[in-house]
Amino acid sequence: MSYGSISQEAHECMAIAMNRLGGKSNSGEGGERPERFGTEKNSAIKQVASGRFGVTSEYLVSAKEIQIKMAQGAKPGEGGHLPGAKVYPWIAKTRCSTTGVTLISPPPHHDIYSIEDLAQLIYDLKNANRDARISVKLCSENGVGTVACGVAKAGAKVILISGYDGGTGAAGQSSIHHAGLPWELGLMQTHRSLIENGLRERVIVETDGKLMSGKDVAIACLLGAEEFGFATAPLVTMGCRMMRVCNLDTCPFGVATQNEELRKRFKGKPEYVMNFMLFMAQELREIMAELGFRTVEEMVGHAELLKVRTNHPRAAALGLDELLNGIEPVCHRDDQSYDFKLENTLDLSVLYPAFKPYMDLNQPHEETVHISSTDRTLGTILGSEITKRFGTDLEEDTYRINCIGGAGQSFGAFIPSGLTMVCQGDANDYFGKGLSGGKLIIYPDKKSVFDPKENVIIGNVALYGATGGKAFIRGKAGERFCVRNSGATAVAEGCGDHGLEYMTGGYAVILGPVGKNFAAGMSGGIAYVLDTEHDLYKSINKDLAAMEAVESKQDVEMLQQILSEHFQATGSDLAMEILDHYEDYLPHFKKIIPHDFKKMKKEIKILEDKGYSSEQASLKAFRMAHPQ
Repeated sequence: MSYGSISQEAHECMAIAMNRLGGKSNSGEGGERPERFGTEKNSAIKQVASGRFGVTSEYLVSAKEIQIKMAQGAKPGEGGHLPGAKVYPWIAKTRCSTTGVTLISPPPHHDIYSIEDLAQLIYDLKNANRDARISVKLCSENGVGTVACGVAKAGAKVILISGYDGGTGAAGQSSIHHAGLPWELGLMQTHRSLIENGLRERVIVETDGKLMSGKDVAIACLLGAEEFGFATAPLVTMGCRMMRVCNLDTCPFGVATQNEELRKRFKGKPEYVMNFMLFMAQELREIMAELGFRTVEEMVGHAELLKVRTNHPRAAALGLDELLNGIEPVCHRDDQSYDFKLENTLDLSVLYPAFKPYMDLNQPHEETVHISSTDRTLGTILGSEITKRFGTDLEEDTYRINCIGGAGQSFGAFIPSGLTMVCQGDANDYFGKGLSGGKLIIYPDKKSVFDPKENVIIGNVALYGATGGKAFIRGKAGERFCVRNSGATAVAEGCGDHGLEYMTGGYAVILGPVGKNFAAGMSGGIAYVLDTEHDLYKSINKDLAAMEAVESKQDVEMLQQILSEHFQATGSDLAMEILDHYEDYLPHFKKIIPHDFKKMKKEIKILEDKGYSSEQASLKAFRMAHPQ
């Protein structure tokens, strides 16, 4: 379960236990506190879900496995929802959001609308951490076998099939009782489909969904699984009594709550989880000995050892024996794993060798390269090496890459502080995905004759899940610009539909028309939009955000500063025109700010003015907004 759903103590307890045993704990989709990276409390599996909460370069580099959560077994296709009453200041900091403001995980990943898109995200994450294996979590549903085949072809190392019976603490009652399927059905279909398509040896198959005993694990193994996930049972060993109030922040045992008083009741210890897992392993070993197997790998797929129960008069009519047909003893082989050929990338063949001597000496450096659309995820491997060496401490523009040509997908994905990438040309989709403190600049070829502000220069879903840094775009952006931005400052000269969707932090400046459904689900951050036609009200989604004039001194100065940086970075004629006639243009700008975000920021500012520290003010404002 994610950090935010369960308490910090429970989360860390699970991580310590699994690290001591040589297993892997999962961070969940809530991010993880940087203080845990590289310690015994570090979660080996880092999850990347649709909300992209806290997904930074540092977070990804600290992982042994990166898991893309496509769906949850208990609530397939529903996304996630963390009520504002559970977004305490420390949760907001970890998730790169605002204290006390509700957080929404969209049902889909906005950079995955096809199996090719999934392949791109897998490639992005492999670039972000070459040592980590990439897994994809699917829910047990009819047809999951076909999806699993696509996932295997896309390059994933692990496919997780999640059953309907797990992780139900914070799911709706309708989902608990009516959504999803047992892990057994999804696992059988996945194992069978992978074999039929010659893909089973390429991937490791894992399953979860309330595995409660060694017998459950043995059955899962005989049906085709090599690895197994546990959540409910370990939580019970730590004190959970399944009160089903995980979403209410009232867990009386201090497991699924952030309330400080209730967290004091938490009595769990890593040793409790370790004992449970060892007993599970012992029971599994006893069953394996009875069946004549020495290793799990030998046991995988021997469904002929399973017998269908017929202790109910109607059971025989179901024909369940047919489900076991086609399950063969085939499992993963390391020599069949997908080869990403990263050694052929521009990052490893040119950029890293060029920058490494200067990184060793901690000196600035600059390189110029010619690129094309086949250079995908450019800069991410170099960025990961910078993160490993320097963390988040590098000064802006320490390392700079000047690119000439058309950039491929995911240009500058997850790049950290200190790295600047400039592109003279244009870029495909996912520009600046997960930007983690770096700087991206793009402008048209200087020989081009078209008007930049009238033409699209970057593709769809730019800056998805950005947590920090800056992006200056001289030209229009495609659809879903800055979706789930939670900390970056971005400028574009127009954007397509669904701009700023689910944004939770940072600044966005749009110097041109926007498409429909603008600011949908936006719960944090501030946008300034140049609305010369004064028809922005037709595009904005007013459910969560308000539209105001840019009048306060703080807003006027902030907008001017961002415009100045945009002009300096890109040489934008539009930015220069606005700056030269700033007072004339100000009435045409609209400020977009979410209602709850504005209220919370106002309360925190009042408390800080009274002498409270930033942390004290955040907690006090949270208490006022969500009294216990």
